[in-house]
Amino acid sequence: MSPQELLPSAPLRLFDGRTVHARFTPFEQRFSYRLFLIDIDIDRLEAANRQSALFSVDRPNLFSFRRKDHGPKDGSTLRPWATDMFGQADIDLNGGPIRLTTFPRHLFYKFAPISLWFGYGPDGALRGLIYEVNNTFGETHCYVATIGAKDSCHEAKKRFHVSPFFDVSGRYRFTLREPHTRLSLVVDTLHDADRTHTATMTGRAIPATDAAFARASLARPLSTLGVTAGIHWEALKIWRKGAKYRSKPAAPIIGHTIARSAQPLASETKSAAL
Repeated sequence: MSPQELLPSAPLRLFDGRTVHARFTPFEQRFSYRLFLIDIDIDRLEAANRQSALFSVDRPNLFSFRRKDHGPKDGSTLRPWATDMFGQADIDLNGGPIRLTTFPRHLFYKFAPISLWFGYGPDGALRGLIYEVNNTFGETHCYVATIGAKDSCHEAKKRFHVSPFFDVSGRYRFTLREPHTRLSLVVDTLHDADRTHTATMTGRAIPATDAAFARASLARPLSTLGVTAGIHWEALKIWRKGAKYRSKPAAPIIGHTIARSAQPLASETKSAAL
């Protein structure tokens, strides 16, 4: 089957899944919570807007997507920004599709710790990925990677503050499986040869129907607000265990970092199973 045949055809679909975070030093701490994500074609927003009565683009609804939450964050068309960001890593999509996997806005609120921009060539082959990372201070940093295989592994120096209980040091190891029907992402934080933290995102693709949005609202009524509350609750537990608090440094002047290809860790299978 060709890459083009594997590409999602719907302007909008959903991922129902889970994220797991595991800290390994100076003590072990682990938590997990359910995920509800949208996967949207940024060039077919009008079609996505018509796909469900419970979902809208750039206007209020039970669930929504707003362009101002991503990229340049000014509400403008997203493709020029994404094309430029991919270009920073010498990735040329030649006009191919770009899909964005992220947390939806639920009623009035949205916070996405990470959003994934998948850039495809005209043949449907995945060429690049942007990890758009946000912290709870309203700052954003992007890690941009070239994708050279179905299951890609790449690495970048950590340059962005995401937690007051971790230094901005070490490096990230990203391991991604291309999301045809399932999403699978592992992000390991490494210091020398030691793995200090692992975060995973896994999900099953489902159609973006009225019923699916209604079930998500009933099953997880706090939705993305619950993600923010969970982050602060876990931070409180870590602080009570004695984790050292670190003040937030200034955000990087350059808003992106290039990730390079890397060899899988010997512990990669264990990480993916967390």
